[in-house]
Order: sequence, then structure tokens, then C-alpha cells
Amino acid sequence: MKKLFNNLKEKLAPLSGKLQSLKSILPQKKPHSEKYYKRIAFLNKYSLIFHFLLACLLILVVETISRRDFVSAMTFISNHTLAFLYNALIIFASLSLVYLTKYRTQMRILISGLWIFLGTVNGLILSNRVTPFSYTDLKCLPDLFAMQNTNYFTAEEATVVVSVVVAFFVILGLLFAKGPRYQGKRHTVLGPISIAALILIGLPITTQAAQSSNILASYFANIAQGYSDYGFVYGFSTSVVGRGMDKPEDYSEETVDAINTLVDSASSPTTVSAGSEPNIICVLLESFCDPYEVNFLNMSEDPIPNFHNLEANYSTGYLTVPVVGAGTANTEFEVLTGMSMQYFGTGEYPYKTILKQTDCESIADDLSQIGYGTHVVHNNTATFYSRNNAFSMMGFDTFTSKECMNISQYTPNGNWPTDDVLVQETVKAMNATENQSDFVYTITVEGHGDYPTEKILENPDILVSGAADEASNNQWEYYVNMIHQVDDFIGDLITAVDRRGEDTIIVFFGDHLPTMGLTDADMKSGDIFKTKYITWNNMGLAKKDADLTAYQLLAHITDQAGIHEGTMFRYHQTQTASETYLSGLEDLQYDLLYGKRYTYGGEDRYPASDLVMDVEDVTVSSVRKNTSNNTLTVYGANFTKNTKIFVNGNKVPTTFLTSNLITTSLDNVQNGDTITVNILGSKSLLLRAGTGEVVYEDPDIVPETEDPTEIPDTSATEMKNTETESSEMKSSETESSEMKSSETESSEMKNSETESSETESSETGSSETTSKADSSAVTSRAASDTNN
Repeated sequence: MKKLFNNLKEKLAPLSGKLQSLKSILPQKKPHSEKYYKRIAFLNKYSLIFHFLLACLLILVVETISRRDFVSAMTFISNHTLAFLYNALIIFASLSLVYLTKYRTQMRILISGLWIFLGTVNGLILSNRVTPFSYTDLKCLPDLFAMQNTNYFTAEEATVVVSVVVAFFVILGLLFAKGPRYQGKRHTVLGPISIAALILIGLPITTQAAQSSNILASYFANIAQGYSDYGFVYGFSTSVVGRGMDKPEDYSEETVDAINTLVDSASSPTTVSAGSEPNIICVLLESFCDPYEVNFLNMSEDPIPNFHNLEANYSTGYLTVPVVGAGTANTEFEVLTGMSMQYFGTGEYPYKTILKQTDCESIADDLSQIGYGTHVVHNNTATFYSRNNAFSMMGFDTFTSKECMNISQYTPNGNWPTDDVLVQETVKAMNATENQSDFVYTITVEGHGDYPTEKILENPDILVSGAADEASNNQWEYYVNMIHQVDDFIGDLITAVDRRGEDTIIVFFGDHLPTMGLTDADMKSGDIFKTKYITWNNMGLAKKDADLTAYQLLAHITDQAGIHEGTMFRYHQTQTASETYLSGLEDLQYDLLYGKRYTYGGEDRYPASDLVMDVEDVTVSSVRKNTSNNTLTVYGANFTKNTKIFVNGNKVPTTFLTSNLITTSLDNVQNGDTITVNILGSKSLLLRAGTGEVVYEDPDIVPETEDPTEIPDTSATEMKNTETESSEMKSSETESSEMKSSETESSEMKNSETESSETESSETGSSETTSKADSSAVTSRAASDTNN
């Protein structure tokens, strides 16, 4: 070994000499002056003071970026000085970590850069939505990047941010390699203990004192207002440490039993007859707002006549929702579970947190107990907000997402599907369960932002005026015309459902106001957290108007129908007038989600369902070779643009033609291969496995005879071959004609469509990369866990 080392040393000696020669001609580092070392010593001696001054400066920079206005940042400092100092304390605590390393300058730059980066992200997000940036948004990054049709960042902004971040880390890397290093004595025991005490003891005590004296708020009823009043750093930090629900002080088995006993004594039994329960359809209207609720808007005519007709003749009212401008999933969570978002941490999305860990009783579970089929219909992707997992955790039977639909119409800016497709899909879900009542939760998207500032509607049905400037007016005109079409959807859905001849109740509600920078003063309701709900029924139910919260909505609707089921919904039906209503709601909610489930006797009474995607089988029935264009045509039923051909279990590039025809290149198949089909979501997630399979038999390959020595009757064979060739030519001509017709139809459809990137990633047609799919992964819930 020693000999080997010496040989290696001898071989490297010339290289070492060359490196020394090169080093000698490079500029030599100049020695620092005595004045420089005195300055460094002074900064080190008073570094804690300079750290706090740096923290104050960083807060000013972050607030200026977040508010996109220096004057507003200074106003915050002036009006909320103690909150400003507390924000500085948080940054000061983070800067104290530099004392753990000899790379103090570099760590100061890194920590400062991180806070400025977070503030920049918040500023960019607030320029496109009302809700500020929170920790839970990081869990939604896959959805955000996939949803390119809603641009929280323009291409220019993204390019600038990425360029700056890359440059920052390059410079930081050079500083770590060549920059100064702390040469003084480091306190290896006292230093870490002091820093830990500051972060783990000092900050919590200071926070508690500030909240007790109303310098800070422990809960933000309005997240945007909370960030504005108490600063971005505090707001974002609370979203990091304040996730989930805190255990209520009075939570115990006795408390929960007392609440449930009170509910049982006041609740009425369900009065609808088994087998004749009314269908219930709950429709979320994305970003839907009555334009006449906006004080400054003027319209050439009523843009939502169906909505106003229902408002005049059926039960209606204001609906207080937990979000504004964004956060659909949180309003959805409140409506479906009867639980309140006010008890969760800042900016939390339960779909992305607690529902990843546990099941949750919902309206689907409760109605299933009395015989209902439960379905979700949504013309957006299955994995957005992890809905495929969440709806399984909430007990739904089926989920028809965008991937399971053939969508052909999109909004004028190409961002979102129009909602007309949801009429047939909702009815299809109801028709799938014979002799069974249905609960269908339908989610629209047509009213979703972004709303273009330029005028793209040349001849709008509704002319709009009154906004602050031309760009804002263009946005409002576009938005009003989109919800004008949503209003048509409302009318069409009622007509289609009424035609079925079954007792049905429909409730429509807006999930939040549109992202238009509205303030309380702009709204007739005086509250930007209020939308409206309307209802329809063909059962003669009396009109009973009431202003509700989102978590009370379905309890109110089922109560009118004589349905009294479910832990949370019966609680709302019986306890809203109680003085302990909110505290009891918090106890029950904690018990079901985070506690010991005393309500269920400690059992898991409502386990997650085996959610099935769509209500119709996608089937393969036959295949046909087409040599004229080198394709294999697969015939079947219920194909969509996300239906993919699998050869021997391997996905191959697929071209969608119609709901009965898809093709792939003949290069992807060989004689004897097994052909199947599946519907895939983003990242090739298996949503629904196809039924049936076909073994491809190449008609051009003549099978070998069992006895090769046998001499066949050549005359008879030639006659058969001639007949076969004639038949195949006719078949080929027919196939070619069908293919051309289908391709023309497909081309026309594609010209009117712009898919979101998430769908496109699994619809790349002939350019798609072949990948394997595990055909046994048939449950959406299990696949969702791996996808997120």
C-alpha cells in the first residue's frame, strides 16, 4: 500500500508543480489594514444590536414588497409599531442562528435573502389574489404549477424571480468559498443554549403576552386583514406553527357526551320514507357573485335572470364563507362536513393536511346511512386540492372529474371549460343508481379567474360600466358575461333534473367573491366574506329565507327536507340558538378530527370509501389494423381524451378520435399482444381501469399448419386468399373513411380547446413517452397518496 501511495505521489508531482506556478501568477490577496480589523471587532462586539437593526430594515423591505407600496409599509409601522417590533423580533431570532457557525456573514445573507424571497412571493400572490401567502400554499405547489391557466406569476415575473434566486445562490456559494470567516472565540455550549432559549422560550412567552394585550391576534377571521394589521412575518409564521386544531380547554369524554345527549334530546327523527327520499344536488358556483351586489357596477341588462327568479321564489340568503378571492376547497370543506375553518391554523387547507391522515364524517356518509348514492361531478382535474383523496376520506361513492369527460367548449380566454357539460354529467350520475336516491355535489369552474384586463369580448351579451378604469372595466365585463353563461347552466340543470320526474332539491352557492380587489365598502352586504345561496325544488317546500354560514348550509337544507342525520348536521339543526353553540361546535369538531372520537364510542364509524372514478365503464371491444396510415384503431365505449391504450400492460402513445375510437401506431404492437385501455390523470395516475381486453391478431400473418408435410389444396387456398384480400380491401376502405371522418371531427374539437397543463401532461398523443402503469393500482385513494 505504501509503495502504491508513493507511486501515485510521484505521478501527481508534475501536476502539483503546475498548480503552484499558476497560483504564483494569480493576484495575491492583500492583507487587511488595522482599521479593517478594528471595524470588524466593533461589529462583532455589538452584533446583537446590529442584528436587531437589520431585522427592522428587513421588515420594512418585506412589508414594502408585500404591500407593493412604501407608503403603506410606513403606515403599518406607524399604526402598528408594537406589531412591527414583534415581527422584527422573529427575524432577529432567526438571525441568531449565525452564531452557531464561523460563516456568519454568509448566514446573515442567506437568512435575509430567505425572508425577502418569502415577502416577494407574497407580493406576487397578492397582486393576483386576495389571500396572502401561507405555509399551506407550499403543499399546493404541485397544483399551482399544474394550473397554468390561472397565472399567479406571469412568465416575465417567473423569469425574473428564478434569475435572481440563481444569481443569489451563485454569489452566496462564492462567499462561502472565498468570503470571510469568523476568527474569534465561539461559545460552543452557552451559544446554542442561549439561541434555543430565545427561540423555544422567549418567542412563545412574548407571543402569548402580545396576544393577551391585543398587540397581536391569535386567530385571523380575515387572513388578508390579519396579515395587513400584524405583518407578513407574523402571519406567515403562525401558518407554520399553528396548523391543525388546538385541543379545547374543556375537551373530555364527559363534555362530548353532554353535547350529544343535548342534541339527541332536541333532534327529530328523519321523516322521509325509505326508498322515496328526495334527490339532493349541491352546486358550488365558482367565484359567483350577484353583480348587483357590487355598488359601483352598471349592467345593460340583468345578467343572471335565472338566479334572480330562484331568489324570488325559493329559499335563499347570504352565505358567510371562510375565504375571499381564492381557497375554494375551504368553503367546500365547511359545506360538506358542517365543520368550521375558524378553529384551524392560519391559511390551512384540511384537504392537504388532516384529510391526508384520517377520514372525516361528511354529508355523503350521513346520507349513505339512509340509502343515498353519493357522487361528485367536477370539470377540473381529479387531483387538484387532492380532491380524489379528500372525497374518499369523506365517504363519496363516485367522482366524475375532467379526465372522465369529453369537454369541447372553453371560456373565451381558453382557461377553463364551460359549465354546460356538467348538466349531462350530473344527470348521468343520478341515472347510474337505479331505485336509489342520490346526493350529487357538482363543482363548476367557468367563473374562475384570471379575468383579462384587455377587451377580448367583441360583442358581449352584457355591457358593463362603472369600474375605476378601462382595464378594471374589461375584467368586470368579462366576468359578468361568464357568470351570465353560468346562469344559463343553472336554468338548463333545473330543466334536465325536473324532466326526470323525481323529487329533487337543488342548492346553488358561491364559494367566494371573485379576485377583483373588492372591499367591504364595495358590497351591498358590507362584507366581502358574504356570497349568496339559492335553492330550487319540485316538492312544494315553503320559501324560508335565512342568512347562514357555509358550515350551516346543508344542515338547513336537509332540515327543510325532513332529514335529520349526522353528528355535525344534527348539531346545527338543534343548537344554533344555544349560548354554547360555538364552543360545542369546536369540541365536536376536535373530537371527530383530532380527538379520541368519544362521539363514536372510540370507533372509526365512517371509514374512507373505495372511491370509483366516473359512473360508466370504459371498455375495449375490438381492434383493427389500418395499413394506409400505419395505425391500430381500438374500438370501445366511453373513451375520453385521457383514455390511453396499453399493450401487454405498457402504456403506448394514444390519439383520441371519438368516444368510441382511439388509435396508436402499428409500430407499438405485434401479433399476439394484449390490448387494454385505462383512464389516466396527471403523472399517469390510474383513475379508472378499463374493462375487457383484445388479443391482437395481425391479419397479414398466415398461421402455420399443424403438419408442415401435408400438401394443401392450392386451388382452394388461392380462391380463399382472393376472397380474403377482396374483403380486407373493402374493410380497409371503410376503415379509412371512418378514420378520416373521425380525424376531421377530432381536429374541429381540438381547435376549440386549450387543456390545462396537468391534463396535457397525460394527453400528449403521438409524441407521448411510453411508460409502464401498474394495472393493479385501481384505487384512487392509494394512488393519491403516492402522487402527493
